[in-house]
Amino acid sequence: MRKTTLLLSLCCIALLPALPLLSPQTLQAQASLSILDRNGAPTTQFTDGDRISLRVQSSAPAASAARVRFYLDADNVPLSECTIQTGKDNCQSEPFLSLGWYWSNDRQPRPERQLRAKSDELRLEQALSVHISPRPIVMVHGFSASADAWRNYLGRQGFLSALDLRGFAVGDGQVEGRLNTGDLSNPTRRTNTIAENAAIVGQYIANVKRLTGAQQVDLVAHSMGGLISRYYIDRVMQERDVAQLLMLGSPNRGTDCSSLPASLGFYLPAALEIRPEYVLRNFNRQITHRKGIPFTLIAGTPIVEPVKSPCTGVPSDLIIARQSVGGISGALREIPILHTDLNESPQVFEAVIKPILQKTAGQFPLEADPAPVPENEEALQFTRVFTGHVGAGESRDFTINIDRVAVASFALFDPTRSLTVTVRGASGNLITLDPTVNGLIVVDDPATLVYLGYGFNNPAPGPWRITLSATSKTPPNGVDFAQTARLSGGALLEARTSSLIPQPGEPVRITARVSLAGQGLPIQQAQALIREPGGSVQTIALSGDGLERAGVWTPQAPGLYGIDVSALATSPDGTPIERTAFLSAEVQPSADSLQPLINLALIVVLLLALLCIIVILVRRVKRKHGSEKK
Repeated sequence: MRKTTLLLSLCCIALLPALPLLSPQTLQAQASLSILDRNGAPTTQFTDGDRISLRVQSSAPAASAARVRFYLDADNVPLSECTIQTGKDNCQSEPFLSLGWYWSNDRQPRPERQLRAKSDELRLEQALSVHISPRPIVMVHGFSASADAWRNYLGRQGFLSALDLRGFAVGDGQVEGRLNTGDLSNPTRRTNTIAENAAIVGQYIANVKRLTGAQQVDLVAHSMGGLISRYYIDRVMQERDVAQLLMLGSPNRGTDCSSLPASLGFYLPAALEIRPEYVLRNFNRQITHRKGIPFTLIAGTPIVEPVKSPCTGVPSDLIIARQSVGGISGALREIPILHTDLNESPQVFEAVIKPILQKTAGQFPLEADPAPVPENEEALQFTRVFTGHVGAGESRDFTINIDRVAVASFALFDPTRSLTVTVRGASGNLITLDPTVNGLIVVDDPATLVYLGYGFNNPAPGPWRITLSATSKTPPNGVDFAQTARLSGGALLEARTSSLIPQPGEPVRITARVSLAGQGLPIQQAQALIREPGGSVQTIALSGDGLERAGVWTPQAPGLYGIDVSALATSPDGTPIERTAFLSAEVQPSADSLQPLINLALIVVLLLALLCIIVILVRRVKRKHGSEKK
């Protein structure tokens, strides 16, 4: 009996060193978990979205391969994993983005988090406390706007402050960088191109990252700012530094409303870059890469009746149709808010923006570039654009011929927002405009593309007389205006150019054809008004004996050109039909045409290098002679 007891005691004493291997608590003390920043240095403090790696170090080599999984505290979100190979005592995960770590699953801020490493093979569970800071938010304004467009988001009383998020609006002066999408005080001043503004967004983001130490930002863009942000991501961004892109009312298929200021030569080339013709057939075909970044598309949809939509299809936010916002693939959200309010509305922020900014870990999948959305929708139909000037105390009359259509919806662009409108129908009777019946809307926003809109269901065919009158608010030097009408139903104008991206000196054929119920109509007169990058206007007559009219235009200089094709036809019952199509062409020099400039640059570089060599040799000779004299 004593021998048996002694033998058991000796066995227990022999097994004591092995007992820690059977205890998870003891094992935790024999392993360590660490976070490595993008430079490989250990850290326990970083910003949501930073690129990190996770590393486990064991106190002894593994007897067999052991997989280690990493989780984010009580939310139990799987983050990454690595494998400790046989005979090794550590492993390290591949670098990944720590997106969504600042927010818990119940969308509450969680700056203090715990990481856990678990291995079933090693019976290991190790934890590490870390401190997370939230990502900064960078906001990009739209057409003819400024950083002030985001005033409701910034400051101590702003939307973002309530979430303890730091906001930056491009052009706000917090860091360097200012966009030029149109100068309201000088509308004929040249704007930047989308590409030029995208480069500025890149500089601004780099400055925000430098100031905050963050590696990722959220991009929130309004209107044209969405196109600028898309270009930044596709062409400018070298290493991913955008966690997600939220676009409020962005014209991803363009907007015909932009043709109103463009017809006056205002805000060029920006006004031409948001034409449907340019966005659909130039921009969207080239800007397709997202580099894994999720896009959210937010469309305002308060207008659902065509009579209330002066220059877009419906549903729309007055300026941008839902179909345009959803012109690319992405998570589409809708809210009944007008375009000019999308970036200011508390409702939009609370219902749409805030939940997206609070996305948690595991909600940022690496998204592949989507397939392009088909371009097969029918172009909207417009009358000609009437432009002119109304002096102080004056009025201006003009006549718009309306044929048999289901809806005629009128749009007026007045940058001073001071003119009043009087309408007489084809019968000559004065029509009192009503918000309910005619969809009368007045937009008191200097950056709007439409100041005043109204419409009519089943308007009587014939000449409609429009009178624009100055008011006490009209500036002493008067105001320039642009007026057109969008027509639903009736005749269709199809206009095309033979090339969307011609080269200087390349002849471009412009064609026009008018049809009604699929049957071609004879055209009495057709022309193409071409607005050059410098602002000058050229008119090309379109001729022909058949149902198609055509003309040839030869661009001479690179740049973006607006091409307004107008046609006057006659319906079978003799009603005159006026239609205008808004086209564009981006003239780009060929590689061959650039070669002389490249050769010249090389020659200059070689000459400068030769000059430097000569200067160095002369100095050496002088130095040598000077030493010999001594």
